[in-house]
Amino acid sequence: MAEKMIFKYDRAADILYINKRMPYAEQESEELGDDVIARFNPATGEVESVEVLFFSTRLLRSDIFEIPFVMREKEAKLGEARE
Repeated sequence: MAEKMIFKYDRAADILYINKRMPYAEQESEELGDDVIARFNPATGEVESVEVLFFSTRLLRSDIFEIPFVMREKEAKLGEARE
């Protein structure tokens, strides 16, 4: 069975939450730029959730919504292969 992704929008804060797993204290977080925050599994580096700040204003700016995303796990594997 495929992993579920949960999309939740907080109207009051204007934040879109995209979660494969609900946030927890041990997660590492990083601002990806353009007011997008990713939360990573501390052991694997896998992205487990993303927070998109000022979501409604993004939709007013453009018909396309993009997330500046970098997969840490793949980068680590590529880095190991180059060494």
